[in-house]
Amino acid sequence: MPKSKRDKKISLTKTAKKGLLFRQQLVDEIRRCVQNFSRIFVFTIQNMRNGKLKDLRTEWRHSRFFFGKNKVMAIGLGKTVETEVEDNLHKLAKQLRGQCGLLFTNKSRDEVLEWFANYSDTDFARSGSVATSTVVLPKGPLEQFPHSMEPHLRQLGMPTSLKKGVVTLREDYTVCTLGDVLKPEQARILKLLGQPMAEFKLTMKCVWSKDDGAFEKFQMNKKAKTAAMEEMEVEAGEDGDDEDGSDGEVGAESEG
Repeated sequence: MPKSKRDKKISLTKTAKKGLLFRQQLVDEIRRCVQNFSRIFVFTIQNMRNGKLKDLRTEWRHSRFFFGKNKVMAIGLGKTVETEVEDNLHKLAKQLRGQCGLLFTNKSRDEVLEWFANYSDTDFARSGSVATSTVVLPKGPLEQFPHSMEPHLRQLGMPTSLKKGVVTLREDYTVCTLGDVLKPEQARILKLLGQPMAEFKLTMKCVWSKDDGAFEKFQMNKKAKTAAMEEMEVEAGEDGDDEDGSDGEVGAESEG
C-alpha cells in the first residue's frame, strides 16, 4: 500500500525562539516605562513561581513588572553613563544580577518597601530546596491516601503496604530532616502530605527616583542575601548571552 502524503511526522520539540525583534520590543517597552513612572525598583525573587507572580501582577496592576534576561533589561535602562536613558540609571542596571526583575511604579519608596516587607506566600518545596522542618510519619495507617496510591508511595521510598485495603506504614518514616537538601522523592512526598516548605517572596535591592535621579541601594537581610548569592552562582554556571544581548532568549515580561 502506498504511503499517504498526509502521514507526516511533526516534531513537537521544535518551537520558535524569541529573537532579536522580541528583545528590541522589551528594550523599547522598558524605555517607555522610564518616562511614564516615577520610581524603578530592582528586586530579587526567592522560590520563583509563575502562578504567584501572576497574582502579584494582578495585585499591583497600577504598576509594571519586568522579569526577563538581565542583560537585555540592562540595555533598556542603559549600562553606561553614555547610554543610560536618565541620570544614574546605569547604577540600577549594574544591580541586575541573579534572578532579578524590575518594578516600575508611581508609589512612594516607603510604601513599596513596607508592602513587600510584609508580603510572602507559601508553596510546596521543589527538589534542591532546603527543608525548613523535620517531618516524621509514625508507624501505622495513612488514611489520607487511597489504596491505589500505595504502589506510588512505595516507589517514592516509603515502607508501605496494604492492610485490609488501607495504606499502612510498616515502621516510623522520616520524610526529611531540618536543613536537608530535598531530593525529588522527598519533595513529592511533602506535596502529597500537604506540607509547604517554600516561601515566595520579593526583596527590594535598590531604587531609582526620577525626580532627582537619586539611586539608593538597600541593605538585604541574611536570608535574602544568601538566596541572591545562590541565584548568581546558578546564573554564572549557565551559558550566558553576549554583552549586547544578541544571543539567547528573553524571559517572559510581566505587566500589571
